[in-house]
Amino acid sequence: MQNTNIKFSALNRTETIKKITTTKLDLLIIGGGITGAGIALDTASRGISTAVIEMQDFAQGTSSRSTKLVHGGLRYLEQLELGLVREVGLEREIVHTNAAHIVIPEKMILPIIEEGNLGEFTTSIALFVYDFLADVKKDEHRRMLSREETVSKIPLIDSPLLKSGALYYEYKTDDSRLTIEVLKKAREYGASALNYFKADEFIYENNKVIGVLATDKLTGKHYKLFAKHVVNATGPWADSLRSIDNSLKDKRIHLTKGIHIVIDKQRFPLNHAMYFDAGDKRMVFAIPRQNIVYIGTTDTNYQGNLENPSVEKSDVEYLLKAVNRIAPTVNLTIADVKSTWAGLRPLIHEDGKAPSELSRKDEIFISDTGLISIAGGKLTGYRIMAKKIANMVMKSLVKSENRVEIKCKTKNMRLSGGEFSFYPDMTLLIEYADSKYDEAKQTGITTEKFKQLFYRYGMNLELITEKAYEFYNELKSSESAWLKAEVWYSVNYESVVKLSDFFIRRTGMIFFNIDAIEPLIPETSKYFAEFLAKTDLQINDDILELQKNINLSINFMSE
Repeated sequence: MQNTNIKFSALNRTETIKKITTTKLDLLIIGGGITGAGIALDTASRGISTAVIEMQDFAQGTSSRSTKLVHGGLRYLEQLELGLVREVGLEREIVHTNAAHIVIPEKMILPIIEEGNLGEFTTSIALFVYDFLADVKKDEHRRMLSREETVSKIPLIDSPLLKSGALYYEYKTDDSRLTIEVLKKAREYGASALNYFKADEFIYENNKVIGVLATDKLTGKHYKLFAKHVVNATGPWADSLRSIDNSLKDKRIHLTKGIHIVIDKQRFPLNHAMYFDAGDKRMVFAIPRQNIVYIGTTDTNYQGNLENPSVEKSDVEYLLKAVNRIAPTVNLTIADVKSTWAGLRPLIHEDGKAPSELSRKDEIFISDTGLISIAGGKLTGYRIMAKKIANMVMKSLVKSENRVEIKCKTKNMRLSGGEFSFYPDMTLLIEYADSKYDEAKQTGITTEKFKQLFYRYGMNLELITEKAYEFYNELKSSESAWLKAEVWYSVNYESVVKLSDFFIRRTGMIFFNIDAIEPLIPETSKYFAEFLAKTDLQINDDILELQKNINLSINFMSE
């Protein structure tokens, strides 16, 4: 049963640990990325007692390092994966409707160039099929553009290579915030979720997995958790857990790395998102966001560190070369790169295939011990992946315990922050945001800042606004009041534990506004100490970890 008064709070950690270690769960999910979060929401909303444990922060792996698009996989038409295109294409609209504040329609320009990967005829047909398979809304259907129309939309690509173009729609998002909103909704249905809580070993009975030995990484304490079903949704770490279970056989994970580079918009004044030919049969995105443009992604085999995948100089040069090829007057160099990020794709290995040729389909493995592992898939299809696992668990509980079968409810379930009473047409959404700004502007917040916060928190911004008024009366500073209110909300409603959680995965500042972090660290640290009762030593550790993450984003010169 849903209870909107349940907080997803870091302050409830002790209580949550006690709850999940003193009862036998129906389902324990290892992995707090978008897949694990989606499974938790689906199962908890069906009345299945569920817990999620994550060894890092929620979404710290792949689910905060993507291209940040909920997209239909146009490139998979080339591989004739029509079923995948249709499935994720239909899901785009569902995810947008259920989380309209963080899944926003984005016009995408596809330039067609001489000797490019896609010609005019093939592009037109591909986009027509794409619109049909994905049941795209009429006002978002593809439109072919002349060379002049294409240049009028993106003057930077006025080069001899350009022949014409196409306009179609995708949806931009913040992947880590989407994960958090799913987890918050799962919490409303009674799911428990803990970050910094690592599964070390499995517990067996009669050669069947019945739980895990886990460590609270914040205290070093060890715990036993018992569950009727255990799901391994750890993405790049999936095979590591399968190895611990002695069930790593047959198919395995094939890790590929994708990197993104961030350029100041003044240096690369792109006014439209663009999906363009990189010159080697691959396609690349360039997406304007706030005051930056980010460009990605690469697709290379990876065998290095899983927690902090590196960005090599060659990765950066590849993307710069692709941009300079389509927009030669820009002439970007490594000196123009403000920051970077790298993420890993846990794909299913297929012999003889290059990284970019591997299927993005998800796959489920069930070991002889009963461990359920899921890997592959795309951000866009997280709900469908979750449904498959939830159906399996539900079917088992119906069979073993004679429970009443409950079907999936998530298709029409608005996520936390997205519970608008109207269909989230962008015009109505903007009007709603404007009305909320009228309620907040007396604190001195600017329209631009409020807009950023609205598309971060949606309807939950009302709680932050209330606190901002309270803190404004105390601090007499608009900037301080809103910062303190945002930290307060993140601690009490989004299980923030560390400064890195806040600046990377709750606000996205390390991706979109990295320069603004440093000046905010002293004040933010003070609020963390206040709300989480952190010692000076703990705050110093937090700052060092944040600085390390910032350095990883800006240091990419190694080979």
